[in-house]
Amino acid sequence: MEQKLLTPLELKVMNILWPLKKAYVKEIIDRWTASPKPKYNTISTIVRILEEKEYIGHEPDGRSYIYFPLMNKSQYQKRLLKNIIKNVFSGSLKSMVSTLLNNEDISKEELDELKDLIDKGGDSCLLS
Repeated sequence: MEQKLLTPLELKVMNILWPLKKAYVKEIIDRWTASPKPKYNTISTIVRILEEKEYIGHEPDGRSYIYFPLMNKSQYQKRLLKNIIKNVFSGSLKSMVSTLLNNEDISKEELDELKDLIDKGGDSCLLS
């Protein structure tokens, strides 16, 4: 089964869970930065959806569960980029890079770093 991409709310939960490695629903809510904090049932539902999508797993801990990512952030970033290249840029990496380079928000320093990465053969990860 092909994993579906994450919704913004699911991604927010994953961005909290990735650095924690393991967490209870309450810990995810405790680290929520936006106000108001979501209700326990909301995050519990999102966590179950993420399990169905096979992004996280759980293990029992007493009467509760502790959740952990099944995919790291870098793996998700690569999957997302592949999806964007395929669906937004018709499979053309050149078209995506051209769009990025024509972005007025990119600094000369970032362009130089990108050029260095290309010159090195792309061995370094752009997404870390």
